[in-house]
Amino acid sequence: MIYLHVPFCHRKCTYCAFYSKPARGVDAFGRYVNALLAEMEQRKGEQPHSIRTVYFGGGTPSILPLAELTRIVDGLRRCFDLSQVEEFTLEANPEDLTPDYLAGLRALGFNRLSVGIQSLDDSQLRLLNRRHTARQALDALENAHRAGFHNVSADFIYGLPHGNFQFSIFNFQLITHISAYALTVESGTALDLQVRQGRVVLPGEEEVVRQYHALQQQFGEAGFRQYEVSNFARPGYHSRHNSRYWDRTPYLGLGPAAHSFDGRRRRWNSPMEVESCMWKVESEEVLTAADAVNELLMTALRTTRGLLLADVPEAYRAGLLQKLQPYVACGWLYVEESHQPSLLTPHSSLIYCPTPEGLLHADGMAAALFV
Repeated sequence: MIYLHVPFCHRKCTYCAFYSKPARGVDAFGRYVNALLAEMEQRKGEQPHSIRTVYFGGGTPSILPLAELTRIVDGLRRCFDLSQVEEFTLEANPEDLTPDYLAGLRALGFNRLSVGIQSLDDSQLRLLNRRHTARQALDALENAHRAGFHNVSADFIYGLPHGNFQFSIFNFQLITHISAYALTVESGTALDLQVRQGRVVLPGEEEVVRQYHALQQQFGEAGFRQYEVSNFARPGYHSRHNSRYWDRTPYLGLGPAAHSFDGRRRRWNSPMEVESCMWKVESEEVLTAADAVNELLMTALRTTRGLLLADVPEAYRAGLLQKLQPYVACGWLYVEESHQPSLLTPHSSLIYCPTPEGLLHADGMAAALFV
């Protein structure tokens, strides 16, 4: 799998702590693409596994003109074998998804969109410093459907002030996947300053939980199954790319501040130099056995698939088994049994799956289980 980071945005959302830079026009786009193509050539030997997914994230990938996206896709095809790719995703903002742009994306081979809607309340969109309106978001989904995109994810944020979800105006038939994230106040963001100054008052924990349960119910009634803390999908439309992060599949990250994982070590790129639009592999971390177990706990317990005990090295299994029991007793986990014939050691066939209530506590539960 390959991730490409596009660092440009028209303007910064108040809550965003991801690496991004203001758009500086076509010259900056061209220099960025030149650097990205050079990185592909330099690192094309780092992805020996069959590539099943390609994901353009950001930033705002849909800010790039079609001509620059064409150069990137052509470079990917020169450097990597994309013949087995099942899912080719572009993150996009609604205001960018014009009929002509969508037709160009389809011609380039993109078969999935992740659309940053965030809210259908215009006052909340202004609070978040989003450029689109609710009407533009709805129009973008209609445009995508007419352009032939039948695998479309919509992003929403809950935990916002006055969290009334306007789904009465939303056509769930136009999307196949939903990502719903709790608003998090990250240090150094504009939202952090607004909250500290008292200009924005966020809802308390009970209200955030109420909103989360309301979303779970509404998405379930619309035919979406929850498969991870923040992700819901129609049958067969889970995000293949993100799911592979969660099962620790190796991946190559290209672009400024992108991360890579080869199964044993994590590497990450530096930010982009403003004038040259260049970056480099900045550092790496070799994971210990305990690090790998802790990553497995953090990712597996956020999914409804749960934690297969056989995936935990035997040296850690007995201690972990004992620590899991209180979470079963309190109703945050339930136990299933795998029927894989190869799981012969005691207890290795057990799968610990979070309940709907357990998903709310997944991160804290995993942290408490760390070895």
